Amino acid sequence: MSTGRVQTDAPSTAGPLSGIRVLDISTVIAGPHLAMMLADFGADVIKFEHPQKGDPLRGTGYQKDGVGLWWKMANRNKRCVTLNLNSLRGAELFKQLAATTDVIVENFRTGTLERWGLGWETLHAINPRLVMVRVTGFGQSGPYNRRAGFGTVAEVFSGFANITGEPDGPPTLPNFGLADGIAASYGTSAVMFALYHRDVGGGEGQFIDLSLYEPMFQILGPQPLQYDQLGVVQKRMGNRSKNNAPRNTYQTRDGRWVAISTNSPAIVTRVLRLCGGEEAADDPRFQTAQGRVQYMEEVDGMVASWIAARELDEVLAKFEEAEAAIGPAYDIEQIFSDPQYVARNDIVTVADEELGEVRMANAFPFLSATPGRVRHAGPRMGQHNREIFVEELALSEDELASLRNDGII
Repeated sequence: MSTGRVQTDAPSTAGPLSGIRVLDISTVIAGPHLAMMLADFGADVIKFEHPQKGDPLRGTGYQKDGVGLWWKMANRNKRCVTLNLNSLRGAELFKQLAATTDVIVENFRTGTLERWGLGWETLHAINPRLVMVRVTGFGQSGPYNRRAGFGTVAEVFSGFANITGEPDGPPTLPNFGLADGIAASYGTSAVMFALYHRDVGGGEGQFIDLSLYEPMFQILGPQPLQYDQLGVVQKRMGNRSKNNAPRNTYQTRDGRWVAISTNSPAIVTRVLRLCGGEEAADDPRFQTAQGRVQYMEEVDGMVASWIAARELDEVLAKFEEAEAAIGPAYDIEQIFSDPQYVARNDIVTVADEELGEVRMANAFPFLSATPGRVRHAGPRMGQHNREIFVEELALSEDELASLRNDGII
């Protein structure tokens, strides 16, 4: 089993976002993951939690010795403070930090920050250079803008679940935060667009209206165009595709699973020749994607029969020899020992004061000159209160104690 190379907190590579400060007042998945990606590449991210409630992500998913493992990943590379924003003193302290920050990430329901005196107009007036990401289920406008919205809701509302699953089965949801992760990636890009506009284009800061459902809706591809022009309503097809064939998951003789992709004519010919011989490769019915989809049962059956007669190692070797695209359906145990993952250092080992050494996914993608790094796992609740409030905001120790006693931090 690969252990991964240990990454320490050495400051030798500051990252391309060094000098950018981010205040992360979001909770759970999408916002924290967005801020995590900025932190991975060098931004100084300060994570805020309610002093009594904390971030619900701490109690989500698997725990070890009472420590949430998802938290350790989503809030890595951040400093962590507690602050009750829904209090006059807490809001005032937050405004002091916002005055000199570059980015704020929030995911409160629409209108919440405005009620606390921390809305966009207020913060923009304090800091015209501020970029503010507002993550909600349905966006800041429209008739649903005040509805509660989480990733699961976005996955059904976007149309994703309705085209996922078996034809005779129900709409199918992923069992992980897919919509949240996609929104986080879109949000990270949007932050960089806004910072480029500010720093290179000479503009002011701006707010980013990021819903969870719209990135999901966009990645589903040309469905709106297909419906507009042809009246096509895409249906569930299991692991098959209406765009090409063969495309499916297939079981090997030893009970393992693989998936193949045939998105280029050359790859299709190689797969058909491998699984059905020259006759299949030259069959005029199979020379176009539309033709193969029309005869999907025959094409898919041919590939499935060939794979079912062989064990995984032989299937992978034969496909590699034919230069055809195939991948094994891995679980995490298999990923840990795969030589590709090991060679690219995709899983890194990080020192953590609560759990000792922990292993998690690296910072992706890899930049040649300014790569991201995982410097440390998610911190303890309020671990950096003194560092931020005393050392940076110049509060006294007595003031810090008073804030703690009053439930402000």
